[in-house]
Parts: sequence; structure tokens; C-alpha cells
Amino acid sequence: MKVFDKILIVDDDQDVLLAARLYLKQHAEQVVTEPDPNLIPTLLQDDSYDVILLDMNFAQDATSGKEGFHWLKRILEIDPSAVVILITAYGGVETAVQAIKEGAVDFVLKPWQNEKLLATLSAASKLRKSQLEVGKLRAQQAQLHADLDGQFPDMVGTSAAMMQVFDTIQKVGQTDANVLILGENGTGKDAVARALHRQSERADQAFIRVDLGAVSESLFESELFGHKKGAFTDAKADRAGRFEIASGGTLFLDEICNLSLPLQAKLLTVLETRTVTRLGTNKAIPIDVRLVCATNMPVHDMVNRNEFRQDLLYRVNTVELHLPALRERLDDIPLLVDSFLETYAKKYHKPNIKLQPAALDHLTSYQWPGNIRELQHAIERAVIMNEKGSLKAEDFLLTPSQVPEGGDVHFEDFNLERVEKTVIRKAIEKYRGNISQAAKELGLTRSALYRRLEKYGL
Repeated sequence: MKVFDKILIVDDDQDVLLAARLYLKQHAEQVVTEPDPNLIPTLLQDDSYDVILLDMNFAQDATSGKEGFHWLKRILEIDPSAVVILITAYGGVETAVQAIKEGAVDFVLKPWQNEKLLATLSAASKLRKSQLEVGKLRAQQAQLHADLDGQFPDMVGTSAAMMQVFDTIQKVGQTDANVLILGENGTGKDAVARALHRQSERADQAFIRVDLGAVSESLFESELFGHKKGAFTDAKADRAGRFEIASGGTLFLDEICNLSLPLQAKLLTVLETRTVTRLGTNKAIPIDVRLVCATNMPVHDMVNRNEFRQDLLYRVNTVELHLPALRERLDDIPLLVDSFLETYAKKYHKPNIKLQPAALDHLTSYQWPGNIRELQHAIERAVIMNEKGSLKAEDFLLTPSQVPEGGDVHFEDFNLERVEKTVIRKAIEKYRGNISQAAKELGLTRSALYRRLEKYGL
């Protein structure tokens, strides 16, 4: 099996070209040799090469290497991803250093040892493949960002409330300002955070999401700040925290109001010093993150009740972005339905499935306490269960909970899933979105309650 696809050798010495071709044709599918460097532009325009071996000294200039540096620069202008190895009979440390600075990947002296030359070419070829792969991935990422940013794809709507949200994202996204996203469960806070990241100058860097509601107090510092091997029982290796991983990019802290006051103090210290210290060490590590936070809880009321630190609020809400509930933007439901219907029709291989007008009326008359997430799940379930290709009103099992404000819980029937969904919603409302207190009231663990919230789209 040949190691290389195609190699180009440019040298005015025919003996060198012959010797190189005879040896390298054992390892390459094609070895192209050229004595005239003036033909390099034509050769590069017509083809690409795994590696280019370029002589530094041609006939008119025997020892200085200036011609070689000239053609090296020209090659890289034509193909910035080209991998060039300079070869010469005259060289020293200074020449080699200059060659690397000018963009060559290596430097070979004549006469060369065949095995050493092959090893050098192999390393250079692997470098080119890696560069091409990285370039491909960057191009894919850039195209993905371009596609995603055409119009906030994760968010659909033309209502006045959503147009204001889009406008805020465009104004704030390009800055490094910390943003606090406020809104009920299921309104799309995660989508807004990602849109802010894609609009920013950090778009090519990491976007790291942390659900603080799912991080226990005992693991908070380890998860966010990292730890050193042996810092605690299960710390079997050094580990970077989320702040370190997100450095240079965006860190999204969801459900920030679920943090206890002691954890709020630790988070505030990191935001003020812009450093983290891993558990088990005393070394402060600088971090550079754009912070986006979100909550479904009344954070300003919590400040008044001394349940959330005012100084931390000042740190995280340079800009506040309020997401409307779906019941406040019912005009957007047809667009959302079309978007979800297209997605799930494709996913479940039902391209011809349609929504009857009466079904759309049914959906727009519902108050959607679970917001967009509930609508999304309702559409997905209807598509999965439908076999006739036409979605009717009765295909959507929407039963508004009969929960009088501040009163007892009543049910239209005793379907267990609907009863559980109603009771969970009532508990969440009672404790104003505090997951820990609601879980305790329901006799569930936090993780069990989160699974049910996800299940019912709450």
C-alpha cells in the first residue's frame, strides 16, 4: 500500500529528480518532478499534492536560498494548505529556522538518507491531512452557523413579543455583556442562549450548558471549578471544570435561582476574580467566559426575600431578556405547528401528513401551560400515533388542568397521567418554580421530578 497519493519535487538538478523519483515511486501513487520553478503556479492550479519538495537554490543563485524562499511564499499564496519541505546542499541552523518561519514544515539537507527522507515526508503528509480535515470541519461549522443564523431557527414567531426578543438578541449577542434570560419552563431559554452565542464573536468557541438544578451541592465546585486527583474519594484523575472548558466561549448556567446562598457566594467570587481554583489545589486559573444565565423563578422577588444575592444578580444581569409564555403569543402557534410538523413528519417518515383546520383551532384555543415544549411534544405524539395522514383535533390530548388559583385540585377524569401532570404543575406553582421544595412536597427526588417535568413537557 502506497503511503502517498501525489508528491511534487521541484529542483533544477536532474540527478536529484531522478534519484528522488526512483526511490519515492515505491511509496507514492504518483511522483511529479519539475526542474523549472517558474512552472510551479501552473502545477498548483492544475493539481494538489500531499507534499512538495522544493529546492532552495536554483541556477541563477547557487547558495543564498533567496529563490527557494521566494517560491515558498508563492506556493503558500496559491495554496495556503500546501505542505512544503525545503531541500538544499547549503544549510545551517539559521537557514532552517528561517525556513520554518517562512512557512515550510521541515528542512532536508542533500545528500539525504532515504529512510530519513521518507519519515520526514510521512510526517508532513499526515500534517497536510490533518490541516485539510480541520479546514473541512471549520467550513462545515461556518456553513452550519450560517444556516442556523439565517433567522433564529430554534425560535419561530412573528408576534410583537418575539420580534422584540429577536431584536434584543441581535443587539446584545455581538457584545460580551452578561445576559439573564427570564421565562417560564418550556419557553425556549436554551434556544435563546445558543442564539446569543452564535451572534457573538465567540461563535467558533465552546458553548457549555450547565443545569444548576441538576447539580448537587456536594458536586457543585467539582463540576464548575474542577478538581485535582485525590481531592475527594472518587477523584481518580485531574479534571477541568465547566468554567475552564468554556473559557474563550460561552457558559450557560440554567436554573441559576436553584443555587443555595453558600453556592451563590462561591459563584460570585469566581465572577469577580475571573479565576477558578480546582478542588485540592491553591492555584488560581484565569478564565474568560461570556456568561448567560436563565431562570423560571421570580429572581427580583427572591432578592427582596433574601433568597438570592443582590450582588450576584448585578453580576449576571447586565441585560435582562424576558421570554413570553406561549399563551402570550398565540398568533405564533400556526408557525410553530408547521415547523414541528415538518420536523416530525420527516423524522418518522410520514411526509404526507397534514393538519386539519379544526385541529389548528383546537391548538390555538389551548393555553399551553407547558409552553413551546408542551406544544412540541403534543405534535410529536400526534404524528407518531397517526396512521391516516390527517391530524384531527381529537388526535391532540389536551386537557387544561382545572386548578383554581389558590384552591383545591380538581380533575375532569381520573386518567393517571393527567392527574399526575396536574398535581406536579400545582406543586410547581405553589412553590413558584422551586424544584427542591416542589419535589419534597410530592415525595420525589429532584432527579425524579425533573424526569416527570420532561415527560409531561412542563
